[in-house]
Amino acid sequence: MGQPTPAPKDRDWWRSAVIYQVYVRSFADGDGDGTGDLAGVRGRLSYLAELGVDALWFSPWYQSPMKDGGYDVADYRAIDPAFGTLAEAEKLIAEARELGIRTIVDIVPNHVSDQHPWFRAALAAGPGSPERELFHFRPGRGPDGELPPNDWPSQFVGSTEPVWTRLADGDWYLHLFTPEQPDLDWTHPAVRQEHEDILRFWFERGVAGVRIDSAALLAKDPALPDLAAHPEPHPFVDRDELHDVYRSWRTVADAYDGVFVGEVWLPDAERFARYLRPDELHTAFNFSFLSCPWDADRLRASIDTTLAEHAPVGAPATWVLCNHDVTRTVTRYGREDTGFDFAAKAFGTPTDLALGTRRARAAALLSLALPGAVYLYQGEELGLPEAEIPVDRIQDPMYFRSRGADPGRDGCRVPLPWAAGLPHAGFGSQQEPWLPQPADWTSYAVDRQQDDPDSMLTLYREAIAARPLFGCGPLTWLPTPEGVLAFARAEGMTCVVNLGSAPLRLPERSRLLLASGLLDDKGRLPQDTAAWLRS
Repeated sequence: MGQPTPAPKDRDWWRSAVIYQVYVRSFADGDGDGTGDLAGVRGRLSYLAELGVDALWFSPWYQSPMKDGGYDVADYRAIDPAFGTLAEAEKLIAEARELGIRTIVDIVPNHVSDQHPWFRAALAAGPGSPERELFHFRPGRGPDGELPPNDWPSQFVGSTEPVWTRLADGDWYLHLFTPEQPDLDWTHPAVRQEHEDILRFWFERGVAGVRIDSAALLAKDPALPDLAAHPEPHPFVDRDELHDVYRSWRTVADAYDGVFVGEVWLPDAERFARYLRPDELHTAFNFSFLSCPWDADRLRASIDTTLAEHAPVGAPATWVLCNHDVTRTVTRYGREDTGFDFAAKAFGTPTDLALGTRRARAAALLSLALPGAVYLYQGEELGLPEAEIPVDRIQDPMYFRSRGADPGRDGCRVPLPWAAGLPHAGFGSQQEPWLPQPADWTSYAVDRQQDDPDSMLTLYREAIAARPLFGCGPLTWLPTPEGVLAFARAEGMTCVVNLGSAPLRLPERSRLLLASGLLDDKGRLPQDTAAWLRS
């Protein structure tokens, strides 16, 4: 059952891979019940192979009550029945590998579902029991224990809800996210052992890597002090003892030639780089680039900072434009504020989708030309915009816990359109999808784009196919007018992105390989357009 040991030339695949994020619930519905599933993914593997991606990262597909989109896991060794079975997952991993596509699974180590056997046992056992030592149970403050044990804030943006829930027996338990996601106590040996066993379980089934959710949140100050009184070191973000956990995990991954990518949101470059030391995580997501506004100076600074962060530890950078938690690129780039601040993106924010699409096309060529790995969220290759979900159909707890201040993340999780002439754009059968598709979703359907030479899908296919021409070498910035980014890579390859207001004359004695839009009638690169050149 174990994955074959890759040839030496393949062991560094993750350093320059294009990795496609599959949000299973919204990718393709194989059994027609309105929810995406593993059968749907298996039926679309040829599409993913034609796109040219190197690996698939699956958002959690485990058994879950789905109180937070599957990030509330009840059983890490079982597939949620809505998605299929463990046997199907094993077939999917094997079939993808036959097409040259590796699989990355998502592990959520900070917390479990309140339906997890450990937490159910802890509730039944009562205060002071060994079962409760696996979590953070504490008595409350105040004369009758009626106040939460500390002042920690929720990790949901805009939420004013407490991170402690009191039980009828008087104990409070910690949950940095929803009450249905109790935090584990990572000082307990059983917690560490269980997660190492889970890693082995999936590596044995052929997965090539693991994405680690909320990777900087696991360790807590054992005293659980108030944040206001003890801001440094932070009582639950980026604590030093975390690195021992990941060094231990690395020994597990190395036995299978597995790789890790961490979700690490940290403003301190030096502390961020610690997670990427040679005996810890292989890579981490680059949120600086994802949240950067469409501005030449800001983008160049983000790229320089990212490369500088990774250089001391020899880790490759990752480039991400969008994922299941953020506003889709086409929509974000079509707004006055092109940076990422989810809480500020209220329903009805004015958006110029034509402008956003031009910029998203240029950003695709920019990101795919940079040194390192690229993560592509499903639907970005179709140019999907953010969908506005009717209030009565919203499911994301972020919306509810912020009392509507945050629009939530459902808008980027709407089921994909596959065929314009079929019900629900070919996502499944007659059954309405779990989230409603906008009325114009058929215009983005795969079957309308696949043979269109000017479509977003064609652009991504051509760019991914040509990307190896940039090689594995470093990036060298080239002199440019204001508002223009240009850099050279290996084999005479150059990427030029015009964010300025005037058309740009391309260098002489260079051959245009690919452009995100048409050149003007004088052969110049228009505003918000990118080009790949070869000398």
